[in-house]
Amino acid sequence: MADLEMPAKTHGVGVFLELRKKLQTGLLIVGKAVASSPADVVVTGGDSSLHIRTPRGELSLTLPAGVTLEQGFCVPTPAGESCGEELHFRLRISVTPSADEEASDGVVEMLRAKETYCFHCQGCMTRLLEDRVFKRVLPLPNGNWNTIVDDWCCHPDPFANRKLLPRAEDCLLGDTFLLLARDGGCDQTLAEEVSSVGSEDSQDSKKTCRRLALVSCKSCSLVLGEAVPPESLKLYITQVVVEPAVGDRMPEASLNRSLYLEQTLAARLLGLSTSMSTFHFSVQTPDGKAFLLLWLLNSDSITASVPQTCVGGDGSLHSPTARVLKLLYTARSDTGIQHRDIVSSWEANAIGHPVVLPLKVCEELLQVIDDSNSALPASMRSMRSYEVAYLRL
Repeated sequence: MADLEMPAKTHGVGVFLELRKKLQTGLLIVGKAVASSPADVVVTGGDSSLHIRTPRGELSLTLPAGVTLEQGFCVPTPAGESCGEELHFRLRISVTPSADEEASDGVVEMLRAKETYCFHCQGCMTRLLEDRVFKRVLPLPNGNWNTIVDDWCCHPDPFANRKLLPRAEDCLLGDTFLLLARDGGCDQTLAEEVSSVGSEDSQDSKKTCRRLALVSCKSCSLVLGEAVPPESLKLYITQVVVEPAVGDRMPEASLNRSLYLEQTLAARLLGLSTSMSTFHFSVQTPDGKAFLLLWLLNSDSITASVPQTCVGGDGSLHSPTARVLKLLYTARSDTGIQHRDIVSSWEANAIGHPVVLPLKVCEELLQVIDDSNSALPASMRSMRSYEVAYLRL
């Protein structure tokens, strides 16, 4: 049977598994529509797999290399308020470090000087730029640099009204974007449209709208980033596919948009948390408005989720596990009292490293995260007034 992907929206979770590699523990949740009592569930381990037998049928979950179940250690545990709908089991696993573990590096971590890269539109895989070889690949200051520059200088801000722009053979790396010089082919593949961003609906009349020259793909109209005068491009990592140029190899077909967005941002959040030792992120639109608050709990989880409608039938069902980031989140637009308190606390204490994305991408990300939350067992969907979600790496 074909492998199952994580369901976009599930009203009844049949089996849910989360393993923690660092803690070497796991939680297995079985819906009572699949098994009515702990005695109905038998869990055994195999070669890089976990086998679950229930009255509805058998399920095999493929585990990463080096991860195995400790035989005989599957203990029923209280399900709390969800005891009427779910059975919970605690597992113990053993983990052997594996050199084959999948890398989670994104485009920002991948780019190197003196290598050749192809740039394609993520929506339709049209080639956007001529192959580029960069003499310099340099990180830009992080998103907070303008706000802390006063702490560096004992005299007026020397960077005021100055932009950090790339030279002809530079690639400057932002947290969520690449800054490149335009080339001669850009007019053939890119379109520009001036758009206003800012606070038209803001009560602060002193704040004026900013005008941006949005850059989009001529083939499919996907917004890719911004034109930065003079002659520079700001391309968001969620909108372009960057690959090493290898011979005459043709690019793969356009990747699933939701999965590409999910994996790209998961890799970037993991990279930022590792390099900056920060776990709180404020997803913002280009005008600086917070859209989504994210709290990265861990990056060592392995999960699998199978809806109850897929458990049962003839034969054994096979399903993969996935490496994920576990997040707590709240949307800026949530109107509940607890959500407002969280937002106020983050703003008052300047919590959250800014992660800037176009508004449409912010909305797509929220949809991906909400879908992840909806697919979780009821007992797993919230924690400490936040919602819970997983992003695949």
